[in-house]
Amino acid sequence: MRTKDLLAAIATGLWRWDNASGRVTLDAEAARLLGLPARPTVLSEAAVRSRFHPVDYTEINGVINLAVAEETLAEARLRIVDERGRVLRIVRSRSRPQPAGDGGYELVGTLQEVPEPQPGTSAAHTPITGDWRRSREAFLLDAGRALAEARSTAEVLRVAAGLSMPGFMPDGLAVFGIEGDRITVIGHHGHRPGDERPFLDMPMTTEYPAVEVVRTGRAIYLPTPDAYRRRFPESWPLVSGFRRTSWAFLPLVNAGRTIGAWMAGFVQPVTFTPDERSVLTTVARMLAQALARAGVQESQQELAVALQRSMLPTVQPDIPGMSVAARYVPTGGGLEVGGDWYDMIPLPSGRIALVIGDVQGHDVRAAGLMGQLRIALRAYAAEGHHPDAVLSRASRFLAGINDTATRGQRADQRFATCLYIEVDPATGLLDIARAGHPDPAIRATDGTMLVRPTAGGLPLGIDPDSDYPTTRLVLEPGETMLVCTDGLIETGGHDLETGWARLRGIVEAHDGGYDGESLDRLADALVQAVHGPFSHHTTGPLIDRREDDIAVLLLSRAGGSCGVGTGGRLAPRPVRRTVLNIAQAEPERIAEARRQIRDLLHDWADPDQVDSAVLMVSEMVTNVLMHTDGDALLIAEISGAAGGRRIRVDVADGSDELPHRRSPGELASSGRGLVLMDLLAGAWGVDPRGDGKSTWFELYEDAGEAAGPASPGPDGEESVPASASASESAA
Repeated sequence: MRTKDLLAAIATGLWRWDNASGRVTLDAEAARLLGLPARPTVLSEAAVRSRFHPVDYTEINGVINLAVAEETLAEARLRIVDERGRVLRIVRSRSRPQPAGDGGYELVGTLQEVPEPQPGTSAAHTPITGDWRRSREAFLLDAGRALAEARSTAEVLRVAAGLSMPGFMPDGLAVFGIEGDRITVIGHHGHRPGDERPFLDMPMTTEYPAVEVVRTGRAIYLPTPDAYRRRFPESWPLVSGFRRTSWAFLPLVNAGRTIGAWMAGFVQPVTFTPDERSVLTTVARMLAQALARAGVQESQQELAVALQRSMLPTVQPDIPGMSVAARYVPTGGGLEVGGDWYDMIPLPSGRIALVIGDVQGHDVRAAGLMGQLRIALRAYAAEGHHPDAVLSRASRFLAGINDTATRGQRADQRFATCLYIEVDPATGLLDIARAGHPDPAIRATDGTMLVRPTAGGLPLGIDPDSDYPTTRLVLEPGETMLVCTDGLIETGGHDLETGWARLRGIVEAHDGGYDGESLDRLADALVQAVHGPFSHHTTGPLIDRREDDIAVLLLSRAGGSCGVGTGGRLAPRPVRRTVLNIAQAEPERIAEARRQIRDLLHDWADPDQVDSAVLMVSEMVTNVLMHTDGDALLIAEISGAAGGRRIRVDVADGSDELPHRRSPGELASSGRGLVLMDLLAGAWGVDPRGDGKSTWFELYEDAGEAAGPASPGPDGEESVPASASASESAA
């Protein structure tokens, strides 16, 4: 009996479906099962599709695609309908895809009628419902989105472990990678620590499912322990202790190359129907793509960070009497490189130069310019130039690079901000030159943080002839200086004012130690406060807040808050101190002087006294700028314990002309300054100096001292009480 006669006798039809040409060849029995006349025929793909229920046609497409990918048998149940859509019968299709030309395939298989289950009996396999398919599609969409958001191998494995597959949920997962001619476990879930040891290093000749999957590129499904034991008897003793009943091993293929294998183990029996294999295969493809993306990103990040770190120095921990801490955090976008840098340069004079800066941009060119600029600054500093000369030369250097690199086209010219500080470790003297960079901040010995305004010029590279005036400050014993790039201040949508306010809370809450370990803790706390939760290590609603590079330098001077006075007695040092120079050409800095006084008195008991101090400072500085030809030097100091503190403010100028009390008329616009001093100050006076004079006032937190006798001046001399006139004080 011929084969086709035998198949016809058992009501089984043959069909051949050519995907490339869209033609379907049916024998007589196959045509009958499809509701057509019982004779051999050739139909178009559309004509055959019209005989299938629409839902079932969608299902068989997925089953066929899975069989083509796995080179396995495609099996599905199909409902045959008539012209009105009524179901005539249910048939089972079993076919094997065969490759055809032009990347297509040809299905060759059988069709056989399946009887409807009778009431009271259970069918061996029930048709998959549309609800299950919708659940599967929703699961795959969620899984794809979660895997696409994963940015590291650890995140990919965590997402894979949390996938809840519809209808069947693996209780153990493992991902195997390829290292040369060996297989190793790169991540697992659902196992005890140490369970992975036997699988960490397996040669390609090992009789283990994952190894065979990597060798062949084909999935292996083991629905029962017996199936596992028969096929892989050598590795069965290694897995029998896990108490699982079904296993699926699938290749991880990316860009046509097998990069590993994925194992899903099940405690509940799984038959691995075409639908279940389809879900597992789709997840494996997405997992392979996610792992490949994560590997590329991690390699790029490792390379970029190594490049950036190689261009940053190691801070010198053994400066006599001082401690230094530094941090650099790259941006979260692109290659994670940028133009922020810091440096620490030993100078020929024995001093130390601290440099921090930011080249415009977050790309490779910014990192390259940063490296060139850092080398140039080191060279100029090593020649012994003063801070202003170092920045002037660096600005000309960067402007020359811009002209050479861009050939005069200003579209891609870069600039850089920079703060250059020359430090004398013995005295705490700081000579500061600033090129468009944020000002430094000082943490006083009582924990108060003050942003210290400094003179500055344009960013480097904009004008090769820019001038960079210097500012001189003193870092008192026990004080800490913070310098940083704008990424630390402005990340998270902050401006300079709100950004400094955020950092002030962190700095003032610090324990205040000046040793290296304490500074390291403060540096970590500053970065953590800006970045918030490490959201760039997880997926989900939290966003990556690494919007900009961050560079931080902390410098602390050892010592306490007391020094030795005359006769060997301990003399109280100011617990807070600020110094500000206001040039004749910078009257706008009077507002900065008022702001400095308010910051200095932020926790003063009497707010009226704070307003009085601000008013008197404004009056004293304005008088210097209006009635002399020189600059005003403001020095404000607070000393004493809380509740009984004293603030002394000195405004010095280079003029020998002393102020005199006047009696201004009712409509006069000036002449009331000394009257205000009499009314508001606890004590005030004018001290002639060899190179000018100093006008000063004092306020006392304890209001009872405001009208008391003369208070001792800074040198032990009696100061004139508030009732004394300016002329008497000067005399």
